[in-house]
Formats: sequence, C-alpha cells, structure tokens
Amino acid sequence: MEKLTRRTFFKAAGATAAALTTQARALAPDQAAHGHGASAPASASAPAPAAYLFFRPDEARFVEAAVARLIPQDANGPGALEAGVPNYIDRQLGGAWGAGERLYRSGPWQPGVPGQGYQLPFTPSELFRNALRAIGDDLRKRRNTTFDKLPGNEQDAYLESLQTGNQDLNGVPAHTFFESLLALTIEGFFADPIYGGNKDMVAWKMIGFPGAYASFYHLVDQHGVLFTRPPMSMGEDNRRMIHIQPVSAQPKAVGPNPVEGTHKKGGK
Repeated sequence: MEKLTRRTFFKAAGATAAALTTQARALAPDQAAHGHGASAPASASAPAPAAYLFFRPDEARFVEAAVARLIPQDANGPGALEAGVPNYIDRQLGGAWGAGERLYRSGPWQPGVPGQGYQLPFTPSELFRNALRAIGDDLRKRRNTTFDKLPGNEQDAYLESLQTGNQDLNGVPAHTFFESLLALTIEGFFADPIYGGNKDMVAWKMIGFPGAYASFYHLVDQHGVLFTRPPMSMGEDNRRMIHIQPVSAQPKAVGPNPVEGTHKKGGK
C-alpha cells in the first residue's frame, strides 16, 4: 500500500469523504466495535464489547485487525477501530445492502472490462463471507495462525498482497475484496455517526468538518472567521444524543463501493 501519512491523506480527501458519507447507508444501534489488543485513547473510556449482527467471531477479529491497519490510531487521533468502523461495516453487510437488494442476480455472469464495474454474482455479504473464509483457511494452512495474531508489519504485508494480487478467495478476486474493505473502512470512518461509525465524531473533529448544521445563515457575512463550533450529527436531539437508525430503515445503497449499484445483464 502507498506510504502516506494520515495528515497528508486527510488533508487531501477527508472533507470530501465526510460530505459524501453523510448520505451513507443507515445502520443499527450505536454499539461501536473495538479490537483485540488495541489501546483506546487516554482520554476515552474503555468501549463496551461490540454486538455484531453479521460477523462471526473469527470474521470480526479479522475486520477489527484489518481496519486498525488501514486507518491506525496515531498522534493525530483515533483510528478506524476506535471510531467503530467494524460496527459500521457489520451493519451494512447485515442489512438490505448486504443482501444485494439492488443487485441484478440472474446472470449470465462473465468478466467485464474495467469501465463496467462490479460483475461478480455475489451480494456484498456473500463476497465478504466467501473471502473471509478463504483468508482464514489460507493463514491456517500456510502460517498456522489467524490474521489478528500476526505482527503489525506482517498484517500490512498480507493486506498489500490482497490489494495487488488476483488470488481466488472462494470466487472473489483478492483485489476486489480489498477494494471493498477499504471503501467501507473510509465510509465508516467519515460517515455521520447516525450510521454507526465515526464514534463521537472523532473523524470530523480531526479534519474540522462541521457536520449537519441546519443553517449557517448567521455566518454568511462573517468572512475569514474561524468556525469553532463542535460538529453536529443529523441524528442528534436537543440533548446532543445521537439516535442511530435501525437496520430495517436502511436506504437503498448508492456510492463508490465496488459492490454497489446494479449488475448489468451480459456484463454491460
């Protein structure tokens, strides 16, 4: 994976991602995922154990460890794990989007050119389940271990092999799985907390994104004035409590994820 500092990455893409993911898919109750062996920020209390709807325990351990490598906690602030990104991904895969509500499912299935987008027969949940099972089998056979037990540098190397490789993961090309995991990780980190990630709006605070204020009318004529109000979620009530949308209320999926949208018959 390309070596970029988090500060450089977020300056280049953070605000745009935050604005886009305020329209992301809706999720279930606010139970932020937390990892195994990862330390929380000193100012934060220990999070409660995650209650996953979709992930099995072994799958959850992989996802928790993987997102912690993709967006790690550092001096700039919490990472994907501390922000509850695994919870966001779990809610997506456990809901209507994960079940392929808007995917064409009748074939014929054939390889497409890059401009045609996702062409596999799997729903997002099937894609993740197949790939995670293959990854688990691979690591048990070759290394007699699991991904979450690998040292950090070896986890990075394994993720890079998925990113650049084309090995078959139970019918899923490795790079397709990696792209899907990375896209969901970024979405979950920057989305409005109403969708289950970006816990305590940590990503918005880090990049200075104000969130979902209904009106900025009183600031229209105040040019060059720094906006210092804390960010606001569109799910907040008058007590600043954030109400998480249930899985049953998930909207139809739209966005940049490789497994979003509608399959086109005949690869067109």
